[in-house]
Amino acid sequence: MCLILLAWQAHPDYPLVIAANRDEFFARPTATADFWQAAPQVLAGRDLQAGGTWLGATRNGRFAALTNYRDPAQNRPLPSRGALVADFLTGSATPEAYLARIAASGVRYNGYNLLLGDGQSLWWASNVTGETQPLAPGIYGVSNDLLDTPWPKVGAGKTAMLQAIDCLPDDGPLFHLLQNDTIHADEHLPATGIPQEWERLLSAAFVKSPTYGTRSSTVLCQRHDGWLTFDEQTWLAGAQRGVRIRYRFGLQA
Repeated sequence: MCLILLAWQAHPDYPLVIAANRDEFFARPTATADFWQAAPQVLAGRDLQAGGTWLGATRNGRFAALTNYRDPAQNRPLPSRGALVADFLTGSATPEAYLARIAASGVRYNGYNLLLGDGQSLWWASNVTGETQPLAPGIYGVSNDLLDTPWPKVGAGKTAMLQAIDCLPDDGPLFHLLQNDTIHADEHLPATGIPQEWERLLSAAFVKSPTYGTRSSTVLCQRHDGWLTFDEQTWLAGAQRGVRIRYRFGLQA
């Protein structure tokens, strides 16, 4: 997942709104979002190579999502970060307790941002800085740096998110902002240790190239009355539309 925009307790009718793009190599095998056979309460896609996931929700209102922290010099052959999302969704620990468990485990992962919610609180954590914090009501964005790092697509996405949630229950504007393929000017791009042509390519919210790009766009909206909608548009190479999936269900107590 390379861009997550979220509105937490920023709308009177929707306490949680997520708009997210997952960017990945098109050759990496992936299952589209569905309820998991081994954990029927979990709704998420699957990374079929490593077995974890990048974003998901549960029937009782748990939510988790992850982005990788871009630092090619520090990448090591370590356990898959997607397991952190899967383990939270299949468990029952509060976000705070789960993050404490990760820290105490001593298991090392390549750099990540992790977002965890249980309907009562929403937390962000990163193993790059060791920070963990509950999020106050507001609009947030994270790509492949730390939370709210002002990369161009994060700043533009947060502005668009603030406008888009005013259109709910119409989720069209949320999907529209996720399809923003604007390449930002070099002077505004970060220097993360990858070639400049890749910095340009990845500066867009919606990434397009023959071998790597946005694989799915997901919009999740949780309403105050206990209903949750989960919409996913998958993408193929060449920015061709794949399948569109929509789930709507009442949260269990």
